[in-house]
Amino acid sequence: MVDIKKESHINGEISIRNVSKIFIDARNTEVKALHNIKLEIKAGEFVTIIGPSGCGKSTLLRLISGLDNPTGGELYIDGERITGPHFTRGFAFQNPTLFPWNDVWHNVATGLEARGILKEHIADVDEYIELVGLTPFKNAFPHQLSGGMEQRVALARALVNHPKALLLDEPLGALDALTRMSMQDEILRIWNEQKMTLLFVTHDIDEAIYLGDRVVIMSANPGQIQRVIDIDIPKPRRRNDDTFFQYKKIMLDALGVNSD
Repeated sequence: MVDIKKESHINGEISIRNVSKIFIDARNTEVKALHNIKLEIKAGEFVTIIGPSGCGKSTLLRLISGLDNPTGGELYIDGERITGPHFTRGFAFQNPTLFPWNDVWHNVATGLEARGILKEHIADVDEYIELVGLTPFKNAFPHQLSGGMEQRVALARALVNHPKALLLDEPLGALDALTRMSMQDEILRIWNEQKMTLLFVTHDIDEAIYLGDRVVIMSANPGQIQRVIDIDIPKPRRRNDDTFFQYKKIMLDALGVNSD
């Protein structure tokens, strides 16, 4: 199995300091996507982010990844300012965005190949394919895979670079309910084994509670952190537990949804 005691897994502390993001829309009007976001994320923590559409959840992940830059404020990982993308911050989107002309093995190897280190780390590709349970399919092409299998490939591709932080932007949103629950458990297993910091954007309240050590609730217009809730339920969690339902009511109330 994969050696989890790699240097890049030791830390992963993220600091978001007074971050704002303004976009200019098609009418040349300023749109404030995020306003004065402050959040400290401990190394190895699993944080879920939830909120209505347009509240800036995905924008926040893109800022942490370095794919976008903030209009105001600063972001840090392990004390180093985030100024652009880096392999130590893995990113997986709702759409797996696999290369259709590559098989599973070569899709997972993409990042290592781009960094020019595939030859030295070639064994890691097979190890991470094994980690996500796709060894029998390593020579299969994306069109031969189910949606859940494609997401596993995307996870392996993000993980093979040994990130300090893994950023997942609604990665399970397109899956059916049973596959989605299975993938939730798979993500928890991988997080437990790899020990990286994990940020997970979702629209699903149950998913946020089931996965997160903390749930960040955001509000829109502009996007702000409304509340952060510690989920004090041991993992693995039971979805029909009374405490689970109590947290769900708290979150529904925070989101302004009638939970009676």
